[in-house]
Amino acid sequence: MADVKKIATRDSYGNALVALGEKYDNLVVLDADLAAATKTGVFKKAFPDRHIDCGIAESNMVGIAAGLASTGKVPFCSSFAMFAAGRAFEQVRNSVGYPHLNVKIGATHAGISVGEDGATHQCNEDIALMRTIPGMTIINPSDDVEAMAAVEAAYKMDGPVYLRFGRLAVPVINDNADYKFEIGKGVVLREGKDLTIIATGLEVNESLEAAKKLAEEGIDAEVINIHTIKPIDDALIVKSAAKTKKVVTVEEHSIIGGLGGAVAEVLSEQCPTKMLRIGVKDTFGESGPAVKLLEKYELDAAGIYKQIKAFL
Repeated sequence: MADVKKIATRDSYGNALVALGEKYDNLVVLDADLAAATKTGVFKKAFPDRHIDCGIAESNMVGIAAGLASTGKVPFCSSFAMFAAGRAFEQVRNSVGYPHLNVKIGATHAGISVGEDGATHQCNEDIALMRTIPGMTIINPSDDVEAMAAVEAAYKMDGPVYLRFGRLAVPVINDNADYKFEIGKGVVLREGKDLTIIATGLEVNESLEAAKKLAEEGIDAEVINIHTIKPIDDALIVKSAAKTKKVVTVEEHSIIGGLGGAVAEVLSEQCPTKMLRIGVKDTFGESGPAVKLLEKYELDAAGIYKQIKAFL
């Protein structure tokens, strides 16, 4: 994989904002003193009059965004996932979700791949939190191509959106020329008959690599990329589960309340299926290099392969 281009989706977020800012003058960007890390600094450089640094006051930032949205602006709030979803949860719920305002939340540095920032900053609970807010759309892109498309799709839809981005550079697995992004629609990346692997975010690439290892042993895995966790593509999930009879979900998030929980809810109601949830167990992360953490928590291709083999 050394020759594969790698880009962190937080970089994609910043680049997408600049591209959209050139086309839409009602787009504004808010940040909480983290413009260099969230990559909204590139938007600030291009459009200084449309970038607002709210300081280390995420809850206040969300309130400002709500006010801007009520005047017809399309604000993108930017901060680490721990702060955007965690610290500002009440404001996201009451000031954005309840009145269903057109606010977009760009949450970067999600999951354990934040690495050396440690357990306090490795937010593995944000999807679970955002899923509980009525009307909130949740998008967790897998690579640069998907992230760029997701930001534009979020801008164009009316209503609150939670966009989840990572710090770690990840392989570009989608073809920019052919890729079509549609909110709420999953993507079948690999056809298979023996089991279904449903992945999101950076775990999509790792799941594809795990599927290759399984194929070497004659195990034919279908791989589905669920970039939109809410609303989730239940029709695609049920169709694949009915075919393979076994489902594995893979996410860089707690197995409680995230993708695994969402898929389990769909299947328990519509197509009861033997299932394994791969993700962060009921535990906090720890400080360390991102790649080593993914390996330790068995969220790399080898770890996913190992867990699927035990499941089968």
